[in-house]
Amino acid sequence: MPALLNLRSFLDALRVNNQLLTIDTPVDPHLEIAEIHRRVIAQGGPALLFTQVKNSRFPVVTNLFGTSLRLELAFGKRPVQFVQELVDLVEHAIPPTFASLWRSRAFFQQGLKVGLKTRKNAPILECCQRPTRLSELPMLTSWHSDGGAFVTLPLVYTEHPDGHGHNLGMYRIQRYDDTTTGIHWQIHKGGGFHYFAAEQRNIPLPLTLFIGGPPALMLAAIAPLPENIPELILASLLQGEKLAMVDDPHGGHRLVAEAEFAIKGIVPPHLRKPEGPFGDHYGYNSLQHDYPVFQTSHLYHRKDAIYPATVVGRPKQEDFFIGDFLQELLSPLFPLVMKGVLQLKTFGETGFHCLAAARVADRYPREAFAAGLRILGEGQLSLTKFLLVTDGAIDVADFPRLWQFVLERIQWDRDLFVFANVSQDTLDYTGPSVNKGSKAMMLGLGEQIRELPLEFQGTLPEGCSHPMAYLPGTLVVQGLPYSSASSLGGELAQFPGVIDWPVVILVDSTHEATCSLQEFLWCFFTRFEPANDIHGREQIVHRFHVGLQPPIVFDCRMKPWYTDILEVDPATKKLVDDKIMTMLPRRFW
Repeated sequence: MPALLNLRSFLDALRVNNQLLTIDTPVDPHLEIAEIHRRVIAQGGPALLFTQVKNSRFPVVTNLFGTSLRLELAFGKRPVQFVQELVDLVEHAIPPTFASLWRSRAFFQQGLKVGLKTRKNAPILECCQRPTRLSELPMLTSWHSDGGAFVTLPLVYTEHPDGHGHNLGMYRIQRYDDTTTGIHWQIHKGGGFHYFAAEQRNIPLPLTLFIGGPPALMLAAIAPLPENIPELILASLLQGEKLAMVDDPHGGHRLVAEAEFAIKGIVPPHLRKPEGPFGDHYGYNSLQHDYPVFQTSHLYHRKDAIYPATVVGRPKQEDFFIGDFLQELLSPLFPLVMKGVLQLKTFGETGFHCLAAARVADRYPREAFAAGLRILGEGQLSLTKFLLVTDGAIDVADFPRLWQFVLERIQWDRDLFVFANVSQDTLDYTGPSVNKGSKAMMLGLGEQIRELPLEFQGTLPEGCSHPMAYLPGTLVVQGLPYSSASSLGGELAQFPGVIDWPVVILVDSTHEATCSLQEFLWCFFTRFEPANDIHGREQIVHRFHVGLQPPIVFDCRMKPWYTDILEVDPATKKLVDDKIMTMLPRRFW
């Protein structure tokens, strides 16, 4: 397939394959576009091009990557094949021989196309604003509880002040006014490390915000690459051609030649301003906190620029499909980077960081534990809250099979590890405070040691009802609200009527938690903190390890300090209900 070197070529490919719907009805970037987008992506619908956007001359396109088909149209199979060939070369051609190098000649030919190239002129330089007028950009407000309008597909480029490489990351941008924004740099991301280094030297950090461009550029910004692996090189690999760059006539960072917008400026040291709230990809509101400020100097854009955006919220959204594609692309590298890790899966149904699973080697006693620690110490994977580890010959992406396999083998007194007082994802509010919490690792190794119950024939304590055996060995129970029965999780673990069940999950609504596997995973893993919400019938401390006796109760009820679940406000729902029949085909009503 030909390389898609800019947003226009991608939109052309989508049109040819009936994957782009043009909407000429006037729409508002404040809440309305986001709700239309959510309804379409829920039905597996096409990308959306809005041509008449209120208070902006720029069209908006959303849902570019909202199905696996569109990701395949954007990238094909070539990047996955290239990465697999790289792994094969490392594993089988070291030390190199003439025969092994000859067999890999196609790989080296493709490798010659990876990198950067410089142009003298480029579309991104066609128009320039100095000073910037950010209010002219159709930034979306996605939820009524959001603190303002945000760039939701921001491509934030920085360079380490000491010359230690660049970072291209997707850190949300909240518009404050025509010349300043917030920049949501989290503690564990590359751009945040660059800013930390700049602050230590008391100097501003130059920043370039790209919006739009080659599809590969957008994917590279999201990819969970190890620190100091250049994202621009990954973008080149994804598109199958060298990434075109152009010098900025005003100096500073070079610009991506085919970007739609490029906004340049600095982030001063030690300056903070409230940013948020924002409805995030976990499906809850993230609250307002102080973050650095991006002070813009000038803005470039193509004369016919199109503004790409996405909408995040309760899974599954567009980021779910992007995450799955990136896992397929990068998974062959995991055994090279993390010895003993044979397969790794993070679950988009839980916002990715809340649940991961790994198939590992266990060739000597507790090697699997060492492999688990490697995962929890690797880049963005270090934010994983709950990690399932097995040595079984199973596909760990199949959660029901994996969960049953682990429960059939786990020895609860030694195979559940809870690590308290560690950092936690900034967007996860289950811990005691922002960025603080706990994580857990659960091992299911060796041969099966128990049969799992399939039907519930016991009794429940007062305050519990609606039992349902959702998966083998896993009983879902509805409890009173946490605010009125905070100790119910511990009481349930000690109740004789559930003693036959290895795992009991305490929820606010059995029906909502079991209506689908997606909802089960979301209600389960986004609503508990390991150190606070896992209870056993008995705790046994042996050799400094806290072991539990089943049943093990996970208290997954909403807690008073959790943030609100994202819901569409009635006014926006009615607005779209009244217009949707004139905008969209019947199947999306």
